[in-house]
Amino acid sequence: MVKAGLKWMFLIIGTTIGAGYASGRELWQFFGQESVFAIALFTILFILSIYVMMSIGYKMKTTHYTPILEQLVGEKIAAIYDGMIFVYLFSTTVIMIAGGGAALEAVKIPYWHGIFLMSTVLVLLFIWGNKGLVSINIVIIPLLIILLLAVLLKFGHHVEGIWKIDIYHQSNWTSAIIFTSLNILSLAAILGGIGSEIKTKGEILFASIGSGVVLGVVSFFYNQSLIQVAGDIMVYEIPLFALLKNYPYAMTIIMTVLLLFAIYTTAASGLFGLITRLKKIIKLPYWGLAALLVITMIPLTTLGFAKLVTILYPLYGLINLYILAALVIYPIVQKQQRKID
Repeated sequence: MVKAGLKWMFLIIGTTIGAGYASGRELWQFFGQESVFAIALFTILFILSIYVMMSIGYKMKTTHYTPILEQLVGEKIAAIYDGMIFVYLFSTTVIMIAGGGAALEAVKIPYWHGIFLMSTVLVLLFIWGNKGLVSINIVIIPLLIILLLAVLLKFGHHVEGIWKIDIYHQSNWTSAIIFTSLNILSLAAILGGIGSEIKTKGEILFASIGSGVVLGVVSFFYNQSLIQVAGDIMVYEIPLFALLKNYPYAMTIIMTVLLLFAIYTTAASGLFGLITRLKKIIKLPYWGLAALLVITMIPLTTLGFAKLVTILYPLYGLINLYILAALVIYPIVQKQQRKID
């Protein structure tokens, strides 16, 4: 149970910690000052959402996300969200590829070279089908979390009172709702794809609580650190580098590698969601569908990473609110139905 739960936990975290999150851009856009309660609420909503989606996938033995949507919102609305998920996964994968180009620019690699490098290694991953995605998350995500926490804790060690919580000034808690809903569709796509592989309910409980707690803890440390460099964030396309401006250049290289890991895992998860949906329509191997999708995405990366995050993420957060509400009330509805039956 623990081994399988860890596998799904790292898959969930890998899907969530992408270029937007790991760079700090996404966290700063939604949280910032007076957001400790918001992060706590996000953790609770995230755990509940993951538990419900995995439970539906386990019960229905799903191989893609449509059955989960139909169970949550009905067939008619699910058909609308089906199209939205495809657009969402497509555009967020474009954001990840653009983030790869932006991250590599920090170590003097031209933007377009970074774009083509990221695209190539994404396609290569799917030579091993969906097993490649799960395996890469098990290796990369623990390392990514350890490195990121090490940087944040080292930064905070030199700033007095950085981890103190002022419980009387927490006005930003409502942002947790949109931040949680932002991540729902990509997770529904991934968890829908692995429903048939979940063996026990214990795996679901372990993965949902574990992923929620890890993301909640990292979000708290990251947000508190970014508050200290708020004045510099506008100068950097990737806010994480504002934390590193007084560090040796070697640290920038290390964190660029970390960012690339985060970007890679999330881009791969987005491609996986798209591939599982297209596989019934287009009879190509996983890597062939990945190549086809990536080729269509590359021209859209010209918009730039920061601009894509700023425009699309709040929009998707609002659109997904209905799904989040359905996830929160789902256990209550199911309990009432069992009483009636």
